[in-house]
Amino acid sequence: MLSLLLTTLVPIILLIALGAVLRLRGFLADEFWPGAERLSYYVLLPSLFLHGLATANLDGVPVLGMVAVLMLSTVLGGLSLILYQGLAAHDGADFTSIFQGGVRFNNYIGATLAAGLYGSAGIALAAVANASIVPLVNLLCVLVFARFSARHSSALTVLRAIFANPLILGCAGGLLLRVTGMGLPAGLEPTVKTLGQASLPLGLLCVGAALGGARVGKQVKPLVAASLFKFLVMPLTTFGLCRLVGLSGQAAVVAVLFQALPTASSSYVMARQMGGNAPLMATIIALQTMVAAVTLPLMLSLALG
Repeated sequence: MLSLLLTTLVPIILLIALGAVLRLRGFLADEFWPGAERLSYYVLLPSLFLHGLATANLDGVPVLGMVAVLMLSTVLGGLSLILYQGLAAHDGADFTSIFQGGVRFNNYIGATLAAGLYGSAGIALAAVANASIVPLVNLLCVLVFARFSARHSSALTVLRAIFANPLILGCAGGLLLRVTGMGLPAGLEPTVKTLGQASLPLGLLCVGAALGGARVGKQVKPLVAASLFKFLVMPLTTFGLCRLVGLSGQAAVVAVLFQALPTASSSYVMARQMGGNAPLMATIIALQTMVAAVTLPLMLSLALG
């Protein structure tokens, strides 16, 4: 299984590296990447989860147990970060980046690894994971920005940011099609599937491009704090909760995987738009993506144990 994990990670690392090289060498115009990120975020990745949830066979998958573990571990991680801020007293804008670095996760890497490990079942489990924690993570991050950033958002803005999230809408659409038994129409299903498949390589190239434009800073304490929460607190809490509620097998592995992922590259956009420390956020993204090559095999080995 470790060999399979490494085989899955290598293409991810190479695609991220290729994206960074393309950005640094100026092979594509800088204007290309924001459009590619927008396409991935608003069309391709939602299609992946819509198709996964609408068509996957979830018979025998402990959905409720997986949802409970992921949501509870996310809440506990968020509360731990708030308690940590009370002791460390970071600058408010810095803390918003630490918080995003501690609780958000890279959907592209998670979906790719889950698919590499378990095929179509992995895509379905990844979709369940996203349906469980994407809304919650976005809610927590928006609330933290409203409390700690220099800008204070209105309740309407907060609600709009939560319910207009394309990943939430994709997961909700897939769940609705599955629960109602409607499924995807035969003529539409191949198109949605193809769009979803395109999300993984393009998304990883965009991750690399974002890292290629990141600036390395010297803010060691925020970097270490965000990475410790992301790579130790979140996955170990999830692993413990899986044992506590009896969640095992593929569902437990994917649950630990998603809570051990590096933070999302879209965290930078959120930090820039909502008054956070965007340069710090970019550095956290760069550091965590590199460190994850070491920490992910360790945490998944523990889960697979």
